[in-house]
Formats: sequence, structure tokens, C-alpha cells
Amino acid sequence: MDFKKMIRDTITITWLKSVPDLKRQPGMLVILIGFAAIPLFFITLFGGEGMMDVGLIGVIVSSVGFIGISASIQDLTWDRYVKLKEMVVAMPVHPVAYAMGLTLAALVFTIPGAVAFTAFGLYRGLFDLPSIIMMIGSLILCWGGLSVMGFTVATYLHKSSPNSLGVLANLLSMGFVFLPPVYYSEEMLVNIGGFDLSWVVYLLPTTNSAAIIRYATGLTEWNASAFMLHWIALVIILILFSVLVITKARWREP
Repeated sequence: MDFKKMIRDTITITWLKSVPDLKRQPGMLVILIGFAAIPLFFITLFGGEGMMDVGLIGVIVSSVGFIGISASIQDLTWDRYVKLKEMVVAMPVHPVAYAMGLTLAALVFTIPGAVAFTAFGLYRGLFDLPSIIMMIGSLILCWGGLSVMGFTVATYLHKSSPNSLGVLANLLSMGFVFLPPVYYSEEMLVNIGGFDLSWVVYLLPTTNSAAIIRYATGLTEWNASAFMLHWIALVIILILFSVLVITKARWREP
């Protein structure tokens, strides 16, 4: 395996999938930022300024999480539709370089929004250096886990139409970001109809990342065991789906 070539291919695909789109549609960044920030408006409106910091963490995680899984599904199927995937395979490009290029391109779109919201958090005194380091680490693991999930889904549903997979990608993104405790604390799930559903927070990359950031910023009462379990859950999710991609995902269509 030529790692230098793999790195060059990854950078080339990242540029191909991000820079031209940014030049053609710079307003896309505004839409992505606004879409992630809409829940923050309502959280602050109905919960008061005291809930703004919790919602702000949700915005930062969702800005990475929403596009993390949807881009891997939509881009992979769209590339097949426009025959870009076939051209990449024929070059040839290693599948890992192709997958990394797709996911890094999606990450390029999320960086401006995440930086802007983090700067606002610094202005509010929410973050310090250690919490920012832990936030970046958890977001990288979150992005990686969601990306390999999306890549696996796209390769197994490769016969579906791009429109159908686009709808599925958006539904999965909303399900991973807006329903579970990302914009709100898992403590709100302790008693739902007499059931403790707070364990849901350990199942998804987005919820684990949000919980880690809330612990790091002091918004959640410190619990060292839970804090470590969230890190472990993020790593396990990333490894599990990475192994699935490596061993089961289809590169060339039958």
C-alpha cells in the first residue's frame, strides 16, 4: 500500500468535493449555520438565557454531526449517479482514500460554523483551553463514527435512487441530532413515563460528544465514571463501524 499516494488522493478528492461547491454556492455555509442554530433560538426563547449554553453545545455538535452522516450517504450515491465513483475506481484510488476524501470534504463545510459558535461560547465564558481540547477530540471521534456509519449505509443501499437515499440521509441526521439529548441534557430522560431512558446517551456519537462537552464545561455535575464511559463509547462506535466498512462495505458494484 502506497501511503503517500493515498494521502495525495485523499487531498485531491477532498478538494474536488468541497472547494468547487464552496465557490459555486457560498450561501450553503449560511444555510448550514442557520439550520443548526434554529433550535438554539427556541431553546433560549422558551428556556431563558440559562439554557443558552446547553443549546450552544448542541449547535456545535449538530453542525458537525448533521452533515457527518448525510454527506457520506448523499455524496457516495451522487458520485455513482454522475459516474464520478467509476472514474475514481478506474484511476485507481484506494477505497480508504475515497472514503476519507468524501468525509473530509464534508468536514470542510462544517468548520466555519463550528468555529463561529465556539467563538461565541468563548465570548460567553463557556470554554477554556482544556474544554476546547476535549471538545475537538470528541467532535473528531463523533465525525469519524458518523462518517463510517453513513459510508456503510450508502454502500449497502447502492441500488437505491439518489433521491431516496437523500431523504434517508436527512432523516438519519435529524434522528441523530434533534431527538436524542444533544441540545438538552440526558438528565431530562431520567423519568419519562416512569422509565429511565438516560442510557440512550451512550448509543450515538452525537450524544456522547455533547455529554463530554457538557462535562468539560461544567454544565453537567462532574461524574468521572460517566465521563470516561462516553469516551469509551465513542471509540467503540468508531472502531465497530470502521471494521464493518473494511470487511463488509462494497467498493465495486457487482
